[in-house]
Amino acid sequence: MLLPPDYERGRKVYEICAVCHMPEGWGTPNGAYPQIAGQHRSVVIKQLADIRARNRDNPSMYPFAIPEEIGGAQSISDVSHYIETLRMTTATGKGDATDLQHGQNLYQQHCTKCHGNQGEGNFAEAYPSIHGQHYNYLLRQLNWIQNGKRRNGNQEMVKIINEFSMRDFKALADYASRLLPIEKKRSPYTWEDRNKMKK
Repeated sequence: MLLPPDYERGRKVYEICAVCHMPEGWGTPNGAYPQIAGQHRSVVIKQLADIRARNRDNPSMYPFAIPEEIGGAQSISDVSHYIETLRMTTATGKGDATDLQHGQNLYQQHCTKCHGNQGEGNFAEAYPSIHGQHYNYLLRQLNWIQNGKRRNGNQEMVKIINEFSMRDFKALADYASRLLPIEKKRSPYTWEDRNKMKK
């Protein structure tokens, strides 16, 4: 966190990440890979450090997070800064919209303290922004935090969601996936634009 990040170096390091998270950082709408574009640098640094230290189990990402692949602390600082500058797609994977009021009630009652009213997160506390995140990814992480598979989950959050049901998780993930980032963090491009540019 204390190392001054370099955008251009971060862009080059990000080429490793782009294989799964896409060049724009949008991940995939099916939630196999999360949208990381626009994520707080503090959050990216913490998650990379946790994966590297095996405090967060992520077998598919671990080989890319180790120093031999991504580099040392400076590289993490650089790539985290680059990721934070990427603009987000709003065309995220979403749920079936059948229980959004319940999701909103849960979110407003339990989630705003850490993740903010609009899912913007908190840079200083390394609480992730969850607006513009894919439904299936959110749903999976809620389940894994509750059952302990994601071992680096915030302990206060673990307590809060301990008694949540699958209905609660689905409604909450669906509602959060529809929260929009502020205008300046949104990409003007769509998946369709991306596919056209690839041709």
